[in-house]
Amino acid sequence: MTLWHNPRCSTSRRAVELLQAAGAEIQIRLYLQDPPSRAELTALGLPAAQLLRRKDAPEAADYSAAQIFDLLAAEPRLIERPILLSPRSAAIGRPPEALLKLLEKPL
Repeated sequence: MTLWHNPRCSTSRRAVELLQAAGAEIQIRLYLQDPPSRAELTALGLPAAQLLRRKDAPEAADYSAAQIFDLLAAEPRLIERPILLSPRSAAIGRPPEALLKLLEKPL
């Protein structure tokens, strides 16, 4: 699994701690240094509106999904964080505990 992480974000740091405490093997991707492409963003399977840090881009409230994906690809600092990618899905760590559902075994 890969965690899109911003070490300056307390929520993102807490997510790393929770995942490590749960025994998860994660790779860290510093997405501000290694920004995801638009294709990677859409491949997450998450709604564009959920991926946008609205408090940092209030003008984007009325943007279409396509416009949001374009914005996030151009300005990765606007991506909501952290995001955990597993082989079967992705989740946003707001709150960080939301990421733990990806550690559950499929039925």
